[in-house]
Amino acid sequence: MVLKKKKKEIQVDAFFLDHQQLEKLQRFSKAEEQNLASLLLHCAQLNNGIQQIQCIKKIMPLMEKMGQNSACDPMVKACLDILGETYFSLGAKNPLKKVLASSLNGLPERFMTLAVQSFVCCLRDELKTTDVYLYRKVLDNLSSCMEDFSLGRASVKNLFEEVLQFLQKSLLDIQEENRKNHGNHVVQTQLMHDLLIAIKVSMMLVQKLQENIQGSLWKHHESFVWQSMCSLLKSSTNFLMDAALLQTVQTTSGLAVILFSKTMYEPAEELPSLVSDLLLGSIKHTDVPVWFLSNCGTLCTEECPDSVLLFLCHGALAMLEWKNGSMGENGEKLLLDIASVLLSLSSELKESSMAMSLSRILAIWTNSAQAALVSGSPNLKIKLNGNSDIIGKLLEYIYTHWEHPLDAVRHQTKLIFKNLLQIHRTTITGSNEKSDPFFARLIKHLLSLEWHVKGKYASLGCLVECVGTENILRLDRTIPVQILDVMNDQSLAPYASDLLETMFTNHKAHFTLSFQESTWIDQWHDIWVSPLLVILCEGNHDQTTYIIDYYLPKLLKCSPDSLSYMIRILQASADANLGSRSTRGALGALMACLRTARAHGHLELSTMMSSGLVSTECIKQGLVHQHNQVCIDALGLLCETHRSTEIVSMEEMQLIQFFMMYNLNSQSPSVRQQIGSLLRKLFCRIQESSQMLYKLEQNKTKQELLENSTKRHPLGILQQYKDFMSSVCDRLFEVLFPGSSHPTRFSALTILGSVAETFSVPKGQAQVFQLDQEIDSTRVRTLIQCFASTFEEVKVLAFGLLMKLRDVAFNLQDSENLDLLFQAAMDLSTSTKPYDCVTASYLLNFLVHHKGLQHICLGKWLEHNPQMDENTLVSTVEKNTLAVIKLLLVNVEEEIFQAKKSLLQAAASFPMYGRVHCITGALQQLPFNNLTLVAEWKEMVARLILMSYKLSAVVSPVVQSSSPEGLIPMDSDSESAGRLQMILHEIQPQDTNDYFIQAKILKEHCKVESEKLADHRPMDNICTEMRGKERQTCDVTAQMVLVCCWRSMKEVSLLLGTLCKLLPSHATSEPSDGLITVEQVKNIGDYFKHHLLQSRHRGAFELAYAGFVQLTEMLSRCNSESLRKMPVQWLSGVLEEIKSSSTLCATRRSAGIPFYIQALLASEPKKSKTDLLKMTMKELISLAAPLNESPSVIPQVHALNILRALFRDTRLGENIMPYVADGIQVAILGFTSPVWAVRNSSTLLFSALITRIFGVKRGKDENSKKNRMTGREFFSRFPSLYPFLLKQLEVVTNTLNSEVEELKIHPSLFLLLLILGRLYPSPMDGTYSALSMAPFVPFIIRCGHSPVYRSREMSGRALVPFVTVNEVPHTVLSLLEGLPDSTSPCIRQNNIHGTLLQCSYVVKA
Repeated sequence: MVLKKKKKEIQVDAFFLDHQQLEKLQRFSKAEEQNLASLLLHCAQLNNGIQQIQCIKKIMPLMEKMGQNSACDPMVKACLDILGETYFSLGAKNPLKKVLASSLNGLPERFMTLAVQSFVCCLRDELKTTDVYLYRKVLDNLSSCMEDFSLGRASVKNLFEEVLQFLQKSLLDIQEENRKNHGNHVVQTQLMHDLLIAIKVSMMLVQKLQENIQGSLWKHHESFVWQSMCSLLKSSTNFLMDAALLQTVQTTSGLAVILFSKTMYEPAEELPSLVSDLLLGSIKHTDVPVWFLSNCGTLCTEECPDSVLLFLCHGALAMLEWKNGSMGENGEKLLLDIASVLLSLSSELKESSMAMSLSRILAIWTNSAQAALVSGSPNLKIKLNGNSDIIGKLLEYIYTHWEHPLDAVRHQTKLIFKNLLQIHRTTITGSNEKSDPFFARLIKHLLSLEWHVKGKYASLGCLVECVGTENILRLDRTIPVQILDVMNDQSLAPYASDLLETMFTNHKAHFTLSFQESTWIDQWHDIWVSPLLVILCEGNHDQTTYIIDYYLPKLLKCSPDSLSYMIRILQASADANLGSRSTRGALGALMACLRTARAHGHLELSTMMSSGLVSTECIKQGLVHQHNQVCIDALGLLCETHRSTEIVSMEEMQLIQFFMMYNLNSQSPSVRQQIGSLLRKLFCRIQESSQMLYKLEQNKTKQELLENSTKRHPLGILQQYKDFMSSVCDRLFEVLFPGSSHPTRFSALTILGSVAETFSVPKGQAQVFQLDQEIDSTRVRTLIQCFASTFEEVKVLAFGLLMKLRDVAFNLQDSENLDLLFQAAMDLSTSTKPYDCVTASYLLNFLVHHKGLQHICLGKWLEHNPQMDENTLVSTVEKNTLAVIKLLLVNVEEEIFQAKKSLLQAAASFPMYGRVHCITGALQQLPFNNLTLVAEWKEMVARLILMSYKLSAVVSPVVQSSSPEGLIPMDSDSESAGRLQMILHEIQPQDTNDYFIQAKILKEHCKVESEKLADHRPMDNICTEMRGKERQTCDVTAQMVLVCCWRSMKEVSLLLGTLCKLLPSHATSEPSDGLITVEQVKNIGDYFKHHLLQSRHRGAFELAYAGFVQLTEMLSRCNSESLRKMPVQWLSGVLEEIKSSSTLCATRRSAGIPFYIQALLASEPKKSKTDLLKMTMKELISLAAPLNESPSVIPQVHALNILRALFRDTRLGENIMPYVADGIQVAILGFTSPVWAVRNSSTLLFSALITRIFGVKRGKDENSKKNRMTGREFFSRFPSLYPFLLKQLEVVTNTLNSEVEELKIHPSLFLLLLILGRLYPSPMDGTYSALSMAPFVPFIIRCGHSPVYRSREMSGRALVPFVTVNEVPHTVLSLLEGLPDSTSPCIRQNNIHGTLLQCSYVVKA
């Protein structure tokens, strides 16, 4: 059953007329009969946009009834004027605009001239707009006029020159305004989108109204239209060359340049040659018109950037006519030139956005090639045949990119392959496709690939459509089984199931055509169904799950009749093969098949049970099966239906109750999640079917009730529903007893939450069940007790449920109980157990919704403000939250004051982080866009920021220590005491306790303390009390201090981050309604900077990072220029600080510095040019590169550590990929450094890069092909690594000199072999690759002579991808010939072993 979202009601903004327009209509309207003016007047007075649409639709029928002479009526002229003004005032996305245009398209001919005059007048006023920021509205109106609106198009045609002039001016004005706002990302993005629309409207004008241009263009180069077209062409060329603009603007400009050139160029048949010369950079100025050179000079004179060539190729493919062979031989040459340019660009353009564009444009090229081939010359067919060079290179592109990390590129690659097959089919029209050698070769190559290659599936699927499944199965009958075996990997399962679907659908169609009767079905079942049943019964958990999810529904959709065959086979062995904990058995397979069949509408449960397909006892066995997934399938059989209104039978309800008796305590999170999801579907079914039953009951007559008295009565079913839901809730609350297990609580609360959500319908609607009615004070107490769980997810679920039931919950709680709860929350907020403060936060967040909280609980804590009560506009939550935060703030300020006197006592008695956590929690649920007490909140925010700084000042010295974990002395030697004294001198803590000031040696006090313990005497002071009893107590105390400090830092960071996130600054210099000022935001930024760069404790700087990210995200959206520039300033500052070898922490992987830089870079808008990232990566890679003359290696260590963090950051996504090759180079070179710190950081960076390139390792197999790629793909994506790795390999092998190899092992040897060993050969490797693998072979062979066994083994693996299949015999022979004979004077066993290993690996591969 698919849960359908309720349709959103369409919101239509009504239009309003001004006073003058209304007066005009009133003057012409008639009370006694409806005329056009009175209809418009009525329409304008409606406030509902939907009603106005209905009204507008009546205009045309009314005008059609009007007489022939009515065109002279001033009333008609006035109404048409108002309709024109209304049309141009409406927004582009308002449905009223389209309805009005659609209606006016049916305007009678006699009114057309009058209407055009009205619209021309309105459009002329629009074109007088001079404000750049209002241009968008004019552009949208122009676009609307030219889109399927005859009246609008006629108006634009009449004002053609004025429109051209406006577009020409708008392009220049927007470009200039964009230049002025450089750095203001928000405004620039808006302006660039306006520019994009302006270019599109210009193109639309030229395409839709070409006759206007053609008539006055060619013969008069001095004409206004020609000059305007030249200006548009020049502007488009400038935009195309401007890399600072959005890529979409550049792409569209590429289209515009070709379109405008096509419109203006004469003779038209020479245009393809001009475009070819532009793309190939071989343009001759003497052959090009002067006007083209003056407007597109930059394209002709400069060497065009790769991106510009790409966009020009796109423009040529999209804007030139490829059908019907209209461009002749020049067009065919251009088509082939575009292909060669695109394929050469594929090795240059590595940025993700460019790679996506290139793949999309190549797909467009294949479409254009198909169109051109239909009427193309025989020569073109030869050049686009499957055996041609161009198709060969395109296949190379496909094999290189079919596993590209970007989904969009993979999708386009599949389209390119599919189109290539069609291109080849077109070139061999008339011959037998199924025996074609090109297809046969492709199939052979694809089948020889291993099944872990994702591109194999889509490609085989395309080939199946060309040659048929039967031809492929003739080569290998086990293919279906092989594909099913692959489906234990979720990443491959969707691809495998799609291929199987293509194959069995094609196979069925083949059989249906070949055989008249259905004698073929058994053969089809043997191939496609029987292997499935074997795996369902005996396969492992993952494989069966993915087959049921992905494959089974597709199989049943193709052949629903196969279900009876499957059930018959499974029923025969269901009693004997019940399955086990690890396998489903026939019973589990039967449950899975029945569940899928019912969910997709192939069978109904009542039919199954009545026909004996499945019995109640059989389902019960499934519901309590020891295999988790069988239980879920049995439950799914009961809950999932094709129709969401299917009535739930009594048997289903009883079986669900039976299931809930035994399965609420599942230990598997995924099983719990599935149970919750399936029961939610059941509840939705009950809800929707109950609504249907209510309607049925209302519509039934007494006669119908008598006739159907033998059937189930609707009211009876509704009562059963109510009783069932009540028993479900009873069971769920029953298992929520104190001390119940976490899985049970989680399941029960999840299901209760679904019940509350599903049965919460608007008031006034009949409701079969209401959870409110099942709630009593005991159950409210049970839910509140769930807050005490140590699992936060249980607290979240309990809180969410109580919020849904809060009205009932508060009514059932007396004031004494509320007071106790509030007291408990305040006590827990200062507990030394970290999870207690989370409980306190949820309790307070629940209590602030109680209207009487201030009177009942807060009165004795705070002074009451009677003015607050008088202000009825203030919401309960806002008043209570303000009061609770004020109380928490007063307490924490007092505790900070005490902590300054003794941090040790604070850590042991009143850690402050709990209070701050509660404040942050209270702020997060407050609606800050709708506050009433603005002044009070401003003051509160200022106090919270000040408190945060004070608390940080107390605890930060501990976490900023170079040894935060060892601050308090644990050892009994004087050396440790001396070290502690150094730490204390370094941090200078804000603490007056002598426990910190004087470093004590515990050994001297041990005897005294043990005597005190024996005599049970009172302790001298708080310090010795904390240290007393046993030696280990000191360890606990040290931990408590550290926990108190880093958690306090964490909560302060999250509080400040929340303040920045929830309270965005109003960017004005004058006082405003903003709750936080620009100055405060700057100070918070400086605070984060200081602590991220100074903290040594990971817990402290990781959470400071979480808060800082919230701040940087807010800054990137901010309108204030000074705030917007802060990330750039901070980034430049920290990079300079790193360069200067300052006191920044170089240990602990540079501590918080990578986090600081990550936060600044991640805040850059995703669709921007990522200038910050480019600048940072350039700086870091230059710093990370080893420099012998550098006086300090600390900047290099920092750079390596930061690079590692950036390469691991998923938010930077594909934007970081262009720097991977440089990263590999600095990591390998850093490994040769004599300094251990550099080598250590280089190792960590190298590890991160291997994961970034080859993916996260999913299994235990170190050499799994899932985390590998072909050599061609690797060097295509990272071409600069080819010469680098080759050179490094040469350096490494030179150290393996036969004379001294026992002594010298190059440090980079392992890294190089590790990378090369991750590559593997592909049968698809062709002759079109620009990079030959041969130069690597001799060096890798020499690495096999290493004295280190692991290096010899890795050299064997690394050799494999560099030896193509046809070179294997020659390579093995040459290796064996290199072995020494028995008479050789110096036989090295390592050399012999390495050579034999290499032979072994090459042969096995």
